[in-house]
Amino acid sequence: MAAVKSPIPDNVTEEYYQISQEILVSFPKYRPPLDFFRFRESIATLEPFSRKGQRLSNQQVEELAALCEQGVLFVARSDHPIYSTHICKQLDLVLVDANLREAEIADIFIKAFNMRLEAFFDQPVQMVFDALYRDIMVLTEYLAQDVHRIRALMRRLQTKHSLVTHSVNCGVAGLWLLLMWRKGDVKRRELDRSAMAAFLHDMGMCKIPSFITTKALPLTQEERGKINTHPGAGLKLAEKLGLAYDEMKQAIVEHHERLDGSGYPRRISEGDISNFGKLMAVADSFCAMITDRPYATAMPPKDAAKALLDDGDRYDSRFARLLHTAFVSSEL
Repeated sequence: MAAVKSPIPDNVTEEYYQISQEILVSFPKYRPPLDFFRFRESIATLEPFSRKGQRLSNQQVEELAALCEQGVLFVARSDHPIYSTHICKQLDLVLVDANLREAEIADIFIKAFNMRLEAFFDQPVQMVFDALYRDIMVLTEYLAQDVHRIRALMRRLQTKHSLVTHSVNCGVAGLWLLLMWRKGDVKRRELDRSAMAAFLHDMGMCKIPSFITTKALPLTQEERGKINTHPGAGLKLAEKLGLAYDEMKQAIVEHHERLDGSGYPRRISEGDISNFGKLMAVADSFCAMITDRPYATAMPPKDAAKALLDDGDRYDSRFARLLHTAFVSSEL
């Protein structure tokens, strides 16, 4: 991108950001959905170039491209919801747009994963999964560049409970726990596989009837029995999609197992549960506890982490302590 002769004032970059050529060409060519502004060096300020939805002429399209190449084309940060919704559908754009703030990128990831997982749980087939897979690989590429970026996503855990929001929360929390526990020393292949497993650990729940999963009253024994089949249903779905590698199987089958053998589906105890299974058990329970569910109100994250740490007979204290320490110290 060509350099601008005079620096862009700070007050401009606080309210606007430069749009990259990669982002610009991803928008509809003649009717972009954002307001565009051009930086006038002579008066050191921005002036409107075009309004969202306005039909552009061929000359304006060419001029827009030239302004972008010169580095003097801007969009308003107030239009971030529109901008982020667009990028959600082409998530790899976050890797090339240096003008997005870390917090804005975190918002985009959360929105994108909500959208992708909703589509996948509604139709868990290969074609829909492929789109989710590509987006999760964008996240792992983003984190591989700087593992501490996961903190911005952890600050955006959602408090409304659904299979989708729970899975997004667990994907983020599971990755945070893995990266903090291993102090960032995670090979890319393991990061990719662990991310996929963390986001999809509960996918068997999409096979459970919604009248059971959304029921406000206590479940009957029969209904509880159906809920308890979701790890097996998830494993079958993983095998169908070609995802039956260790991290995926451990996350799906072991996230409801407990150290004292009181969990399900196999009622195995501490020595037989993998480290990743123990990690996902903490992530899964923590993410459930911080959301409003039909039968329980949300707990503050610090209190949820403390409850898990105090329940050392069932949950691995290594992972519960990481969460508790982070929230007590206001790291998150």
